[in-house]
Amino acid sequence: MGPLLVAACVSLAVWLWLTFGQGMFWRTDTRLPPRHAPARWPSVAIIVPARDEAAVLPLSLPSLLAQDYPGEAEVILVDDGSSDGTAALARRLADAHPGLPLTILSPGDPDPGWTGKLWALRHGITHAVTPTPAPPAPSTPSAPSPPSAPPPAYLLLTDADIAHEPDSLRELVAAATSAGLDLVSQMARLRAVSAWERLIVPAFVYFFAQLYPFRWINHPTARTAAAAGGCVLLRTEAAVRAGVPDSIRQAVIDDVSLARAVQRTGGRIWLGLAERVDSVRPYDSLGDLWRMVSRSAYAQLRHQPALLAGTVAGLVLVYLVPPAALLAGLAAGRPAVAWAGGLAWLLMTATYLPMLRYYRQPPALAPLLPLTALLYLLMTVDSAVQHYRGRGASWKGRTYARPGDV
Repeated sequence: MGPLLVAACVSLAVWLWLTFGQGMFWRTDTRLPPRHAPARWPSVAIIVPARDEAAVLPLSLPSLLAQDYPGEAEVILVDDGSSDGTAALARRLADAHPGLPLTILSPGDPDPGWTGKLWALRHGITHAVTPTPAPPAPSTPSAPSPPSAPPPAYLLLTDADIAHEPDSLRELVAAATSAGLDLVSQMARLRAVSAWERLIVPAFVYFFAQLYPFRWINHPTARTAAAAGGCVLLRTEAAVRAGVPDSIRQAVIDDVSLARAVQRTGGRIWLGLAERVDSVRPYDSLGDLWRMVSRSAYAQLRHQPALLAGTVAGLVLVYLVPPAALLAGLAAGRPAVAWAGGLAWLLMTATYLPMLRYYRQPPALAPLLPLTALLYLLMTVDSAVQHYRGRGASWKGRTYARPGDV
């Protein structure tokens, strides 16, 4: 038995295991759990960290201000040192699209040891949960002091490039209260319009689900934890119990770290695909997508060379060997090699089709997944190269290069 046949058979075995043993990661029917309206709608603070988001804010902020929510809700936009007039634009949008009240905070540059997004979230959460003094009572000797307004029961943490349908907040809260969840996260549908987006974006979500199968995460006794940072509804009590965001202040992959912190302190978490929550950020070029992936890829591997080597070897074995074995087997007249590679490639293609349907992309893109995986392999290697050059996880003018920033 030659080495190529061995590699093809191992790859086929891996794909059989992935298809049937990895939490049915390829299924795209994990949507918000069954829900009903609570007897009393809890209060919610919507917190939006924003750094140089003037290009996308007109498409996202009005959708938050227009939320049709039966309870009390407010929007808190935290301007994280923007240089493009993000805060001023937000004020103009609030004037043009009246709805939920908007508060804009500008906390300044993050303290050492903090990532910018978590620094912004910290100030937004602190502002939201700090009791607001009630209006003074009439000055009478027997009149008690009026109580302070209580903090919101829930926090919706959502990125500045995420647009929500008017019922998004209502459905998230109903899901959390109905199922007794401390964290409900939806992976927003990313934009897939340009040619590079159509090739790379669905695979990004496919790979994420492969690493963090939603069904495993959502099981009541789950040990796997993850969230999608663009849309996270978090019970305030759970945030306080987990000490977030302070306890994860260095995290570059903040959404997974947040879910782990909540789960570790006894919280119930849930993650699924969104139906009415969309990212409006464009990634028109390969360079835009490359930077999006590579800025955190090596952090995902905890900046460990051994994990990088294992990941590269795994990507080659799982995604590149099948088409190579099929073509080499056919060319060399080795049917066993061709069959093993072809069946592995077929399983890969079949499990990718549901994600392409979710993203409304043609099935013809499914056989190209090995090419996309090769691009992700190169992005991951580049992420490690940038880390060792001292550039680390770079985003909008900030670099987080410390080995512990994960």
